[in-house]
Amino acid sequence: MSKPDIHADDYALTINTSKDMLACMRAGKLDSISIVPNMSCFAACMALFYEEIPNLPFLPLMSVHLDFVEGRSLAGRDAVPDLVKPDSDLMGLGWGGLFAASYLPGKRRKIKRQLKLEIKAQIGRVQEAVEKCRSIAEKSGVPCAQKGLRIDSHQHAHMIPVVWEAVTEVISEEGYEIEYIRNSREVLGIFLTDVSLYKTYRPINFVKNRLLSLYAHKADRYCRANGMKQMYLWGLVMSGRMDKGRVERLYQKMKEKAEKDGRTLEILFHPGLTLPEEVTPEIAKEAANDFYLRKDRHLEMAAVLHVKW
Repeated sequence: MSKPDIHADDYALTINTSKDMLACMRAGKLDSISIVPNMSCFAACMALFYEEIPNLPFLPLMSVHLDFVEGRSLAGRDAVPDLVKPDSDLMGLGWGGLFAASYLPGKRRKIKRQLKLEIKAQIGRVQEAVEKCRSIAEKSGVPCAQKGLRIDSHQHAHMIPVVWEAVTEVISEEGYEIEYIRNSREVLGIFLTDVSLYKTYRPINFVKNRLLSLYAHKADRYCRANGMKQMYLWGLVMSGRMDKGRVERLYQKMKEKAEKDGRTLEILFHPGLTLPEEVTPEIAKEAANDFYLRKDRHLEMAAVLHVKW
């Protein structure tokens, strides 16, 4: 099996998150990253990225990190009134609202129309930045393997049925050349093989694992139909706690499972720490307290920098 894809989510979530990720890139430890399109700090974070590219050993693959649960609408509240909070352009429907809309036929059609407008706007913003990154890399002699569009999403929202339909329809209608779309499919059994780790897992992450697994088959079918290699994701059950010790305990088993099933293994980290002063109304307070502000993010950064793959 080839080396796993070491991936980091949430570039451009905040300035400090982005600086931490840039440190990992300078060390040549990130194969790919996801870029959040809809935070107010986007331009400042990308400016930091552009400036750093000539110093990188290679340019990581870059994905559009579609965000419907935080940040601001890029399509505008007049275009997507049901996706934002009242009298605001802050995203407001949330994961639960998107999930519920998937099973309400009348609402599903309306939400999907609005999602498609938002998806086009978010892809457009990130892809423009990606093309600039690639241009700087080429001029600077920095290797870059990216050729087409790459898509994943904040909190894996693209796996929700109505969102998945909207994303795949936009890809088709806009004629995007897509080389990757994340399948948030994580093998649960591996986590149950080491009893000593049971208490280190958050129960809610098992729920996320099982829920997302319900929608993984459609992602597999889509990847097969579009010539993309199928994948396993590792980073749900251990989300927020992908530290070096736990990762090294389970890595060989994860690698062997992916190899046996002929899949690419994407190992997902969140190595960027948000500072308290960076928490604005664009960021959900619960997410900030549970994830973005936690020192565990620097444990994940240490894993990215020091685990030997």
